[in-house]
Amino acid sequence: MRKLATIRRVDALCPIPDADAIECAVIGGWTAVVKKGEYAVGDLAVYLEIDSWVPTELASFLSKGKEPRVFEGIKGERLRTVKLRGQLSQGLLLPLDVLPADDDFNGVWVEGEDVSEILGIVKWERPMNAQLAGMARGNFPSVIPKTDQERVQNLKSEIDQAITDCLQFEVTEKLEGSSMTVYLIDGVFGVCSRNLDLKDTEDNTLWQVARLNGIEEKLRSLDMDNVAIQGELIGPGIQGNIYKLSKPEFWVFDIYNIKMGEYVTPAARRRYVDQLGLLHVPVIAASADLHDTLGLKNVEDILKWAEGASALTTKQEREGIVFKQADGGMTFKAISNKYLLGEK
Repeated sequence: MRKLATIRRVDALCPIPDADAIECAVIGGWTAVVKKGEYAVGDLAVYLEIDSWVPTELASFLSKGKEPRVFEGIKGERLRTVKLRGQLSQGLLLPLDVLPADDDFNGVWVEGEDVSEILGIVKWERPMNAQLAGMARGNFPSVIPKTDQERVQNLKSEIDQAITDCLQFEVTEKLEGSSMTVYLIDGVFGVCSRNLDLKDTEDNTLWQVARLNGIEEKLRSLDMDNVAIQGELIGPGIQGNIYKLSKPEFWVFDIYNIKMGEYVTPAARRRYVDQLGLLHVPVIAASADLHDTLGLKNVEDILKWAEGASALTTKQEREGIVFKQADGGMTFKAISNKYLLGEK
């Protein structure tokens, strides 16, 4: 699960040109604008990632004097990527005194500790329209991992090690849509949104797309039982249809072997998708070394490289890119800051 609020160390403080009252704090691969003098290099603080939904009582200033918004019954605001005085600011840094005393550590908080639940931080997600949300048959199957990748900004040391070890990665485009999972478990076929197992109804878009692609029949004909296929549903009525499609499309980015309890390798996934006659998310590199092949030296390089036009339409900035170790293992995503700054 994504850690939205964690105890982090301030790695560096950088001045912002023509700004007397604010400066830039560096936290791992993230940068956040803070009040000048509020933190010192090496201080521990609470870092809240972008897309955190922050309750009003924790940071009322985020509402800028206006009535706070409401998400899942919680009054508060969403943290977004912004630029202040030309400086990229992502997330929010808060002093440790926003936390209650931790009895487990005698009042001392530990670097890296997840404090999301303690602070009431939840992940903001766009509301789904009725045709996507559908009717729940049950919760998302516990035997299948939910789709979510760690952000590259949280993996500075891991990226350095991956470069040193010359690890090979598949690189694909991250499409902006709605998560969709189809599965065949012990002969039972199902379709899921990000959080729910959905009932088979005529008006549900996810089920319509699964039927249109004949996924159940294809899985059975290939004897692919206890398998989950995960991907992005894009098109009309989904995240603004930024690719300007005329109908919904399902683009696969993962295949999970439920019996083995592991994802198939990228190369095997691409073969399976071809056999199933499905769409595969655009592949930027099938197997590449971060430094020697792609020329990427650090997190900053990866974030810059994430920017660019989508493979689906050059008129649209891509949301980002996803890296998956070619032989399985390390995976992460880099979201385009240019995309985030232009997000509606």
